[in-house]
Amino acid sequence: MTDNLVIDVRGMTKSFGDRTVVNAIGLQVRRGEVYGFLGPNGSGKTTFIRMLCGLLAADAGEGSCLGFDVIRESDLIKRQVGYMTQRFSFYEDLSIAENLDFVARMYGVSNRRDLVKESIERLGLSGRQKQLAGELSGGWKQRLALAACLIHNPQLLLLDEPTAGVDPKARRDFWEQIHELAGQGLTFLITTHYMDEAERCDRLAYLSYGNLLTHGTVSEVIAHGRLTTWSVTGPELNELARRLRGIEGVQQAVAFGSRLHVSGTDAAALEKAITPLRLEPYKWQQIGSGLEDVFIHLMGNSKDNF
Repeated sequence: MTDNLVIDVRGMTKSFGDRTVVNAIGLQVRRGEVYGFLGPNGSGKTTFIRMLCGLLAADAGEGSCLGFDVIRESDLIKRQVGYMTQRFSFYEDLSIAENLDFVARMYGVSNRRDLVKESIERLGLSGRQKQLAGELSGGWKQRLALAACLIHNPQLLLLDEPTAGVDPKARRDFWEQIHELAGQGLTFLITTHYMDEAERCDRLAYLSYGNLLTHGTVSEVIAHGRLTTWSVTGPELNELARRLRGIEGVQQAVAFGSRLHVSGTDAAALEKAITPLRLEPYKWQQIGSGLEDVFIHLMGNSKDNF
């Protein structure tokens, strides 16, 4: 793999009928990296992941995944990839151990029983191995799904919104496990809608309606957005936001808890727009734009491909 790249693809494209859901996407992911894949629903994230792991044939594109040709050697890629879907997809009337044993049989791994035992211990499932999967909470189902992804010792994990529907503590514990595994050399490509999870990634890519809009580290993505942002506190912020959205120079006015974030890409035009409104009882303060400010901006300027 060139320069230790686990994923190195260019021009990946997929259409369904007249709709292009992945439009000439290129992506490079290094070994041991936790790479975040973000974008609104319908942006093409899941389709792209399925093309990478050989579950869906690309219409066009080239490159490699785990050193194999992403178009012609998809069957070889499948053997070294773990794929965790959005929904829990294991047998709920089987126990944790039985589900893991079934997955190990599917992959035809040797020393199956030892690997199942090792997976149970690694993901903190000891003592629960006889519990039915259907009786598990969301967080424990998540651990089982991750253990199943690891049973055949893959080099790359593709996780599609793996923390949807689980509580904050389970999400935090899950991400600690991810970084521990990445430290051991495992590579992750993870789709998520959570900004706090995005900030835990080494690098990010943002897709919208099939197009790659930006990529890089968190600081690089924020810098690429070129947003100037002001924070406002005071009464009736919803009414203030409504007024601001109609003024030239203001590209977004979005509530963040008890504050309003007002942003634009032209700092001078934005300051001119807000100057008449910088009066008591409102308090205005220019702040550094955050990742969520940038993503809201990107989403607002994207065109649907439906």
